[in-house]
Amino acid sequence: MRYYIIAGEASGDLHGSNLIKALHEKDAVADIRCWGGDRMEAAGATLVKHYRDLAFMGFVEVLMHLRTIFSNIDFCKKDMLAYKPDVLILIDYPGFNMRIAEWAKQQGIPVVYYISPQVWAWKENRVKKIKRDVDLMLVILPFEVDFYTKWDFKVSYVGHPLIQVVQDEQDNVPVQKISDKPIIALLPGSRKQEIKVKLPVMLTVVKHFPQYQFVVAQAPAQPDEFYKEIIGNENVMLAKAQTYNILKQAKAALVTSGTATLETALFGVPQVVCYKGNPISYMLAKKLIKVKYISLVNLIMDKPVVTELIQADLNEENLKKELHRLLDGGSFLQQQLQDYKILWHKLGDSNASQEAAEGIVSFMRKK
Repeated sequence: MRYYIIAGEASGDLHGSNLIKALHEKDAVADIRCWGGDRMEAAGATLVKHYRDLAFMGFVEVLMHLRTIFSNIDFCKKDMLAYKPDVLILIDYPGFNMRIAEWAKQQGIPVVYYISPQVWAWKENRVKKIKRDVDLMLVILPFEVDFYTKWDFKVSYVGHPLIQVVQDEQDNVPVQKISDKPIIALLPGSRKQEIKVKLPVMLTVVKHFPQYQFVVAQAPAQPDEFYKEIIGNENVMLAKAQTYNILKQAKAALVTSGTATLETALFGVPQVVCYKGNPISYMLAKKLIKVKYISLVNLIMDKPVVTELIQADLNEENLKKELHRLLDGGSFLQQQLQDYKILWHKLGDSNASQEAAEGIVSFMRKK
């Protein structure tokens, strides 16, 4: 079969790559074309567009890049018509993917969505479009099944793909020592605009913890020079494409919101969640988004397991205080680590990529 897969972010590239590997195992003649990143290409797909050319965060930033976004949508449609896929597989990235889903449905192309848009957080009415345009929805968060049931839409829960990713990393990949000092990890995100905003604030606490080595998890798509301009003369190390290696050695981490918060938790690393964005985008989001927390850890656990420092609260004094709380070995740290264990079991022990691939191939064979 011919599969067309679209992912628009680093996390989508990771999960898409594992899905591609699983599809090749289930379908020996699978031909896969994708929008994603280096991982998806390495897994055996033909890469059409890289996610670094697609990812725009926040309302204001999206408005500034509308011409590029619409140009990408038009190009995607033409490329898909030329390729003639048997099935379209969408991975999160809703602003782009839901437009493509509507169009693909009109063309008679079966649509599978793997990793649901966060419709439970905002724009809940988007479920109506999902019901109309998506033939098979594969969800990775346990509470999403109940959410969609409320809307009379049957979905399949396949477990969270990070469980298997983290387990494989811990079992099969040896640690590459980074420093003789204990490490504090800095995970400022993968997009230039978020790194520019968050990393300078994270770096303000370096001078307060001289006994630790701060290490920045450098996104594979971003050049060394970009980080070095921000870091300046600070005694901070850069480690490119080594996020998991860093987390396996870290005593604590400062983490931007998103998938990285969940990865950090699954590796058992105490963390502070850091979010700061365009003020206008943030004010608009605050009015529209319904959830109580911004980190996946707190959302899944439905309680404040990790501290979230948002907008003005993300400052030197608060970061210093929260890092001390994580490094002093007290009750706050112990509770966080205990909650991490519960989180792991909540997300299930199945191999989500294998489950998803099996679901997709089975669905298409019935078609």
